[in-house]
This record gives sequence, C-alpha cells and structure tokens, in this order.
Amino acid sequence: MSLPTVKSKAKLEVVVERPTPYTFDLGLLLANDANPITTSTPAETSSMGVDALEAQLIATARDGAQGLINQLLTTCPISSTAQGVLLSLPPPSTALPREKPLPEPKAPTKWEQFAAKRGIKPKTREQRHMKSQRYNEETGQWEKTWGFNKDGRIDRKQKGMVQQDWLVEVDEKKERQEKDARRQGKAVKGKKK
Repeated sequence: MSLPTVKSKAKLEVVVERPTPYTFDLGLLLANDANPITTSTPAETSSMGVDALEAQLIATARDGAQGLINQLLTTCPISSTAQGVLLSLPPPSTALPREKPLPEPKAPTKWEQFAAKRGIKPKTREQRHMKSQRYNEETGQWEKTWGFNKDGRIDRKQKGMVQQDWLVEVDEKKERQEKDARRQGKAVKGKKK
C-alpha cells in the first residue's frame, strides 16, 4: 500500500522587500504600506482559484502581515513566563480619529447657577456618610439612621435582643377617625343612583 503524495505549496519568503518601506505603529499593530496596488500585472499566487485582482490583494495583505511580524520580533522585548511567551508592545504613536465629534459642554442648570452664585458646594462622601450614621454608645458601633438595618435592628434581632420600641401606644381618637372614614367610603361606594 502506497501513501498518496501530497503536493506542498512553495514556502514564501520571510523577508519582504518593497520599493517604499512600510511605516509601523507597533502599539496599534499597524503596518502602513504607501506603495500603490497595480492591477495590470498578474499576481504570483493566482493558483488559489481567484481572479488576478483578488490574488494581488491577498499577496499584498500577506506581505504586510509578514512585515509587521518581522518588525515585532526584531524590535519588541520578548519575555518568557509561566503563562507562555510574552511580547511587550510599545505605546501607540498614531492618533486614531473619533467616530463622533466631541460633545459640546452642557449649559449649567438653574440649580448649578444658583449654587455657584451662593457658593454652595456639594457634600463630600464623608459628610454624607456622617449624616446617614450615628454612634450608639451602648453597643459602641456606628449605626445607620435610615434604610436597611436602621439603628442596628437586624443585628439586635439576630442576637435575640428585644426591640427598643416593642410597645407602641395607639391614639384612640385617630384610630376612630380612620375607622369612620373607611365606613363612609364604603357607604358612598355602595349607594346606587
């Protein structure tokens, strides 16, 4: 039994020679080719089953990628770590344009104008923090004055302590007024015209 012979493609050169050399921005992995693309001369790699222009573009792109890789391997520092081989890129030197123009500064609101006129400054994080908490001398801890776990209620409940306001007196007069208002509301709703 004989093994089938596979025709191997000829290896392309690693060194890329261009009439005008490439300009590189290694921080952005950019290779800029100033040479014009000629469509009149057929490309060398026309065996790919594509037309001459497509083959010329493929060959130009391959040369650009090969030139960029050559430049990266010769100029950038390479280090070996436990994760693998790392290549450190320099900072980008080409300024990329923005997709959209810079936003215009917003006009100040009426409150901002008033605050600037009166010299009112926004509170700092520490000031807001001090307003939302107070020191409990019994427990020796800072407790929130509002929101979740207000006054450390949840902590006390978990420790089995009794709630501070476990007995609340009911105002009988107010309770009676609410009850009468509910009865009148039902009576009004129940009337038929």
